Amino acid sequence: MDQETPKSSIATNRHNGACVCGDKATKAQQIIAPEAMLDLNRQEQNGFAHVSEEQAVLSLINDFEVAGNGFAVNEYPLCGTGWPLALRFIKGAIHGVIIVPVILHALFTAVIVFIDQNLDQDLGIPSSIIPSLSIVVGLILVFRNQTSYNRFWDGRNYLTTIITSVRNLTRSFLACSFKTPSGNNKADPSDLDAEREDTERVVKILIAILYSVKNHLRADWGATIIPGTAINSNTGNATFEPEYGDLLPKGLESKEDRGLGLPLQLTLFVEQYIRRCFDKGMFHPPQASQMQLQLDTLVDAYGHMETIRLTPIPVAHLIHQKQVLALFCCVLPFALVDDMAWWSVPVVVLVTFTLYGIEGIGSQLEDPFGFDRNDIKMDVLVEDIRTETMVLLEEWKRVGGAGEDREMFIGKSLGRGMGTEAV
Repeated sequence: MDQETPKSSIATNRHNGACVCGDKATKAQQIIAPEAMLDLNRQEQNGFAHVSEEQAVLSLINDFEVAGNGFAVNEYPLCGTGWPLALRFIKGAIHGVIIVPVILHALFTAVIVFIDQNLDQDLGIPSSIIPSLSIVVGLILVFRNQTSYNRFWDGRNYLTTIITSVRNLTRSFLACSFKTPSGNNKADPSDLDAEREDTERVVKILIAILYSVKNHLRADWGATIIPGTAINSNTGNATFEPEYGDLLPKGLESKEDRGLGLPLQLTLFVEQYIRRCFDKGMFHPPQASQMQLQLDTLVDAYGHMETIRLTPIPVAHLIHQKQVLALFCCVLPFALVDDMAWWSVPVVVLVTFTLYGIEGIGSQLEDPFGFDRNDIKMDVLVEDIRTETMVLLEEWKRVGGAGEDREMFIGKSLGRGMGTEAV
């Protein structure tokens, strides 16, 4: 009877394989990475895998799909699927925001045309005035949209900077924050357990920093004042926030009511951890200095995101832009009515739809940290990093913490040496 094969004894290659039909094993062996097959053969020779070659090959490529008669590798889509963008009027579109001004300008144009055509009133003006006004409107909208998109792009880049810092700190903490006893000196098991718990605690704090940055930028306060909840600044109601879970340090006292943001408060725990490990000799000076730099970079990026959130476009510019746009669209019917009569209505609708749409997009991108469909997908990004970090943490815990004679992401039945069984 075949023995049960450990799940980790067969590697899966996500970038060099595909699910196959027909002669699966023959075709698969031609595209499976040689390193994966070599690792599989080495395990079989040492008695750690008892499966047929075809079963092993199929296990290596089980995450891929057949595309026609060939092979296709899963890829990240560049854009969403569904309706063509030109036919989308609800999800992600700006139409709901601009529908009211477009309808109002259409009704105003219809009134102008009716008066001009039926009441013998000549309301037309020279159309030569339109090019001059359109240049001004175009410059204002270009400035508005460029400024708003810069805020959106900078916000996304600063979020990436925070995520990168969290990744770097997590990697360094899990790989280096464990001092292996030298010589005949044996470490106290209780001390080792305490160090492992301390490392796990600070890694979870790093994840909590991501959530706290997101909530701070959205003005969702009170995550630590009321455990498991947050106070929405707009409604004053408590909303359930399950995302923190057990990430925050036990007994944490929030100072948000006194003006101290939770992200900055949590970075103190990380810096104190770096200092403790440095004093214990776990981190050498250049390494500790680099970790401190990563933490400083994280705080700096958080400060820039806070600046974007708390510094809106000057209200004088917004007022003038709205007024110029409304005046241009109100003057447009008078310039078109003599030449186009009732055709002026659809033309004005088209122009107002275009101009107000551009202005509406700039308005949404001005604050990129909210809940609009066009805002930065902070919830998805933070959840992805949490999943990634928790996988690292679970793997680190599985091998008993860094510093032992076992490496992370190596099969349960393999040690550091090639083909040697771990104890």
